[in-house]
Amino acid sequence: MIQDVQVIAALKAMANVRRLLILEWLKEPRRHFREQADGDLVDDGVCGVLIAEKLGVSQPTVSEHMRILSQAGLVESKRIKQWTFYRRNEARLAAVKAAIASNV
Repeated sequence: MIQDVQVIAALKAMANVRRLLILEWLKEPRRHFREQADGDLVDDGVCGVLIAEKLGVSQPTVSEHMRILSQAGLVESKRIKQWTFYRRNEARLAAVKAAIASNV
């Protein structure tokens, strides 16, 4: 089981509507995002530019949201050229769900 500190960090990261939306969209990236020039939406993740576009916010704002999600272990990032691509960390999300279910 994951440590309580990790669960708390994950819950804090998810305590924001925009970050929850991002996690929801990343669950089915082909459904929620247009094709991108570099990287596969599923295998490599979604470019931060597309996430910013969909949210209607600046890239620095998305970078901050993604930094928080990454630090909590909820998303993984990958660099391709000058771009950062994000995808859900399904194993971590499942561990957080299990920890919540066993403690609630």
